[in-house]
Amino acid sequence: MAKLSDAFGKLLNALAILAALTLLVMVIMVTADILLRNLTRTGFPWSNEVSEYALYVVTLLTAPWLLRRGQHVRIDLVLTLVPVRVAWLMEAASDVLGFVVCLVMLRYGLKMTIDSAMLNSITIKSLVFPEWWLLWPLPACFALLAAAFAFRFDRLIHSEPGRRVEATSVG
Repeated sequence: MAKLSDAFGKLLNALAILAALTLLVMVIMVTADILLRNLTRTGFPWSNEVSEYALYVVTLLTAPWLLRRGQHVRIDLVLTLVPVRVAWLMEAASDVLGFVVCLVMLRYGLKMTIDSAMLNSITIKSLVFPEWWLLWPLPACFALLAAAFAFRFDRLIHSEPGRRVEATSVG
């Protein structure tokens, strides 16, 4: 299980690097668009749209990485107030609940993506392309999040009852 977890961590690191590069390209594109519009009265009419899609993709690429690192958004104040064993049980329950929710989202994301592809739905803005191109990253992200929750749970049950290192940023 440790080798599989390490390989999964490397995959998530690669996705985080891809997200960072996507963000860099987006910044360069928006900067170039602004400069061109101000200096030459031209620009990239599609840059706002591509920026929206890039932010969506960056979010989906980094969510599993942040979860694995324990840097996702969480309310950890309660974990500092309850006994260590209760905090450990709460962590276990949240991992199981997170895993189940991700599987539900994966199922509906897949259904949405498949339905969109079967209906030949298209997205029409500045750019025109099949809608499922925008949808498929969603179930992929939730599959990765489900796996991240499973690895978190595995690490938790193989550890001594206590608070996770990343679990308590307040105290």
